[in-house]
Amino acid sequence: MAERIVSQYKRLFEVRLLHHYWLDDGHTMFDNLIESRRNKLLLTYDCRTFIQVNPTSATVNTIKALKGVFKQTSLGFLVAVPGSVNIPDDAVFSFVLTVTDASFNNYTSFTLLSRNIVELYYKPEDKVYRYKQNVPVFSNLTGVSHGVNPDITLFLSSPVPVSSPTTDIVEFLNISAGALVQLTSSQPGATNQEISSVASNAPVFVHQNDAPLINPPSGMTGTPERGILLSGDLPDDIFGLIQITAKNQANPDFSLTAGGIAKDVAPVFQLRFKNRLAFWRYLNKTNGALNSESSTPLPFTNSGNAGTNKKPGGSLVKVKFENDDPTKRIEKIYTEIFE
Repeated sequence: MAERIVSQYKRLFEVRLLHHYWLDDGHTMFDNLIESRRNKLLLTYDCRTFIQVNPTSATVNTIKALKGVFKQTSLGFLVAVPGSVNIPDDAVFSFVLTVTDASFNNYTSFTLLSRNIVELYYKPEDKVYRYKQNVPVFSNLTGVSHGVNPDITLFLSSPVPVSSPTTDIVEFLNISAGALVQLTSSQPGATNQEISSVASNAPVFVHQNDAPLINPPSGMTGTPERGILLSGDLPDDIFGLIQITAKNQANPDFSLTAGGIAKDVAPVFQLRFKNRLAFWRYLNKTNGALNSESSTPLPFTNSGNAGTNKKPGGSLVKVKFENDDPTKRIEKIYTEIFE
């Protein structure tokens, strides 16, 4: 009889990339929909239509050494390994997020932020450092959980901050008196819209503080405040970086392993992308005159209609600056709908 080898694979972890433009239903947030409606939306959802996930070369080698596999799915991606393989506590799995949908910046919050590449020569080392502004880094070492086991949700975004009355800009998310709010204009004197009266009842969306503070070499000036160093195999078109460490010493719920091997029930991490809010302006399709404008910012959604009239199509959003001066604060974001 021929020898047969059976290798039992287990999921090491899964990451779900959930975008609320595709999952919300008009005004109603995905999480607040009835289960049958959520399931129906998830059946047609495919994050691969707007974002690509690639493991870094170091992570490819790590997965290979563990005899594991990486797979991108309609909901995100996962890594699986043989159930008996030993995984070092400090093993790190890094993944580059790259946007593939040309319309992504139109329907996604936080895409107004500058993502320029800054190159700086550092004389003490005779080398050029390359930074990219406002690139978020998501990690299971700094993520936030909501709920209590067994009904716990593990988010890779860091805690949402309280508001700053001077520096926050339009679309920033904040915690205010226990509520989750999103700015609809820039500080000072910003307006906002409540997303949830109890922040812990809402998802932890990707937000401004997910981009880490940059700590440049001693004496270097001109670096962006937040972003990443473009080193190793991080491409210039990177949108975000996910880093998953095998062992979270402070919170075992975020760990991938127990006793050095994959857990029997793998952790499922979530990244939630917030759909954009904008004022909907209705223009006469013949002469371009303004017919009406929504009284509050409305969400962009693929399903349902947050307004009472025609909803936005593929047109770009526009920004209204104070006194129409691009150097001033942003007063509102709007979209034009011709009817």
